[in-house]
Amino acid sequence: MQETNEKPKSSQSDKLKIKINSNENPDPSADIQQKQLQPRRLTSYFVVFIDSGSITYNLDLHDIAIGEGNLLFAMPNQIFVPPVKADNLKYFKVLFDENTLALLPQRFPFLVNPLNSQIISLDTTAKERVKKVFEILNQLLYTNTQLTDSEIILAYLNLLLSELNSAYFRNESMDSVNTNLSKFVEFKLMVETSLTEQPSIHAMAEKLALTTNSLYRLVKEYSGISPKDFFTNRLMMEAQRKLRYSNLSVKELAYELGFNDPDYFSRLFKKSTGKSVSEFVQSQDLSGK
Repeated sequence: MQETNEKPKSSQSDKLKIKINSNENPDPSADIQQKQLQPRRLTSYFVVFIDSGSITYNLDLHDIAIGEGNLLFAMPNQIFVPPVKADNLKYFKVLFDENTLALLPQRFPFLVNPLNSQIISLDTTAKERVKKVFEILNQLLYTNTQLTDSEIILAYLNLLLSELNSAYFRNESMDSVNTNLSKFVEFKLMVETSLTEQPSIHAMAEKLALTTNSLYRLVKEYSGISPKDFFTNRLMMEAQRKLRYSNLSVKELAYELGFNDPDYFSRLFKKSTGKSVSEFVQSQDLSGK
């Protein structure tokens, strides 16, 4: 297992840690292509836009098919398996890290996937706008022979993410996005930042200035499950991710995830995945071949 650590090609992308690929960029050598097909733990945000054709990616052990006018976005730490390049596929892909995202003037809630869907569908007019922004970013990062001011690159990245954020929440009312949904985004961020500490649901509700019952209703509304089950599911997904790119023993993995009792962790893992840790490892192709 390897981690993504792509080296952007231009000085401006070196500074911002942003990379873009498209049909216009030359394919890497056969050896590099084979290496890129190996499972990896993402260290950057990843967005792929399909202009025409279709392709299937694998994220966190699940296949996700996307076609014309759709985008797929992935987040740092997800297990990512790139597909073999499909024929007649026209696409743009962009990767950027957390530091680059922090330079933008606003937050983009869709990047924490509060609606539990990592596919964004675009209507015809939005598709053309998004395609144009990708084309400009591609030109700025790879076509221009002159160095481009990083503020210009950031402006177009901000425009792209604004389009995607709007499309992601298209069927949500703005009142919902600005109130309940913003609280759910805070909850998801809290889960991510306190995962191995395993705080109580009561403690999390207090930090969000909510009652336990209000937090339960909120999480149930957007995820379909209770806050406790949400936290447990995220822990078990993290366990599966770690098993994909490390050789930790059950005891080491349990302690790393904040469990004091490895046996309890083992029982919880089997209940969640239907397999013991050893059975899960045996069922996975951890060689990347």
